[in-house]
Amino acid sequence: MVAKPQAAWREIDWSRHQRWISVDGDIANVIDLGEGPPVVFVHGLSGSWQNWLLQLPEFARDHRVIAVDLPGFGSSPMPREEISISGYGRWLDRLFSALEIEGAAVVGNSMGGFVGLETAIKFPHRVERLVLVSAAGLSVEHMRSEKALRVAERLENFGQYVTAHVLAQTDWLVKRRRGRLALMWIVAEHPEDLDPALVAEQVRGAGKPGFLPALDALTDYPIRDRLGRIGCPTLIVWGTEDHLVPVRDATAFADLIPGARKVVWPETGHMAMLERPAAFNALVDAFMAEGAVEAVEAV
Repeated sequence: MVAKPQAAWREIDWSRHQRWISVDGDIANVIDLGEGPPVVFVHGLSGSWQNWLLQLPEFARDHRVIAVDLPGFGSSPMPREEISISGYGRWLDRLFSALEIEGAAVVGNSMGGFVGLETAIKFPHRVERLVLVSAAGLSVEHMRSEKALRVAERLENFGQYVTAHVLAQTDWLVKRRRGRLALMWIVAEHPEDLDPALVAEQVRGAGKPGFLPALDALTDYPIRDRLGRIGCPTLIVWGTEDHLVPVRDATAFADLIPGARKVVWPETGHMAMLERPAAFNALVDAFMAEGAVEAVEAV
């Protein structure tokens, strides 16, 4: 079963840590708190900085933690240039400069992991350690077709319609186990066990205009042949019940990235950081402190 969520995030006035950062003329929403070695958290497709609510208070005790809304997601407006994985990598590099950070540990979920990979390859001085949580970039390269993208567009249009109506009833829905299951089943193995307030924050951050352009970008940027160029310590975290990115990709990443460590948890879906926060935080903390995490296969 999933671990009981931590509630420290509720005690923080997040508006005090919100910053609007200009990157090449595009404004982005960034959460920035704590002091110490920096850790940058990058959300996935249709995500937002709130995906890391169970990590930020924990790591802010000893680190400067930064959670971003990628352009086109969360509260960040669409960028002026076309959304692409290479563009997001450049954006992250320039964000580091804007925040006066030379290098950091980068933690990315799904598409955020893809962006972390791109940054580690193109701007290796920026990524001191890399944590991939159900990262996109491998199986997704076989998903591109015009038919699939047309279906995705219809789903997104429907999703935006539903989101507009669901948001008005979020607080009511998340209080019910079936409501949490309906809202989060695709990304969590046991969404009914998640904190209702936490689920509400995830829903409020979804349904943004960057979804379709980013989905298109995900399926049109092969990265497999460049993974051997990653030189920083890398930790791969996955769930056996990931319905979005198959667990076999964890093994492929571990094989292709030199020295990478892999941890796979049973009864866990696409967002291990929300489903197993205590175990996830302890694992990442140990990895950042020593970099020596034993590979663990699910049983």
